[in-house]
Amino acid sequence: MKAIRIHNYGGPDVLKYEDVPVPAAGKGEAVVKIAAAGLNFIDVYFRSGQSKAAQLPFTPGHEGSGIVSAIGEGVTEIKVGDRVAYAMSQGSYAEYAAVPAWKLVKLPDTVDFQLGAAVMLQGMTAHYLTHSTFQLAHGHKVVIHAAAGGVGLLLTQLAKKLGATVYATVGNDAKAALTQAAGADETIVYSKHDFVAEVKRLAPAGVDIVYDSVGASTFDKSLSCLRPRGYMVLFGQSSGPVATVDPAMLASKGSLFLTRPTLVHYSMTREEIRSRTSDLFRWLDKGELNVRVDHVFPLAEAAKAHEELAARRTTGKVVLIP
Repeated sequence: MKAIRIHNYGGPDVLKYEDVPVPAAGKGEAVVKIAAAGLNFIDVYFRSGQSKAAQLPFTPGHEGSGIVSAIGEGVTEIKVGDRVAYAMSQGSYAEYAAVPAWKLVKLPDTVDFQLGAAVMLQGMTAHYLTHSTFQLAHGHKVVIHAAAGGVGLLLTQLAKKLGATVYATVGNDAKAALTQAAGADETIVYSKHDFVAEVKRLAPAGVDIVYDSVGASTFDKSLSCLRPRGYMVLFGQSSGPVATVDPAMLASKGSLFLTRPTLVHYSMTREEIRSRTSDLFRWLDKGELNVRVDHVFPLAEAAKAHEELAARRTTGKVVLIP
């Protein structure tokens, strides 16, 4: 089969498109013939070394959809021929991937493969951030950074669905228009305006929560946007990792809460995955959630897709197809 591999020759940043053996279904696993793979910043982190990957060489990709082609011993959750999608299982940049069966969910007939690959990781992330890490409710005020990205657009929609006021930060006017279409109450173009000053103008007492997937370039200023006992939710680091935090700073800025969540700890059981995805699929079916698949690349052009995502030249979701 064809797959993308990262090797230790040529540097860890090099993506190679090559032939590798088709995986076999081990105990508790299913082999999925991949129809679409979602691209996420975690893939960039693994490629660049910001996140430690499995032993080299390895196939990147943590999200995919397709048809079950084989099942291993003890698998009862799904059967051969099922249309499925999954997240948080490495190896989706390929024509076939072996996936723990408990992580697979069946796709409704109304959800095609590209949409299925697009909604799993980013959709469940937006779900846990708004429903579990912090239970948003009517009257809450939130800042969402990188609001025109895949997670940002979903976060905005879910926050509005729960009754929150959303202040979205973006890099340009075109991205601002996307966040407004997603329901943001106010958009702040940070290349033109200081986002802290704008947030303070809009919410003089500070906001209840900041959702920050950017990291190094926004973290310190984000803390200044919060009300006393506000929540700083750092769930990514697209601009680089945050420097060491002195806990005393959280006290000086108003006894703030700081968390660094990750989807792996909010999708630890099959029941939790099914609960989150059933909500997402129901909202999609009712037209209450819009998932934008704005960029589709052939698998052979995964390197180009990474370049576009890392340079923040993409909006919505980026998908790879074999």
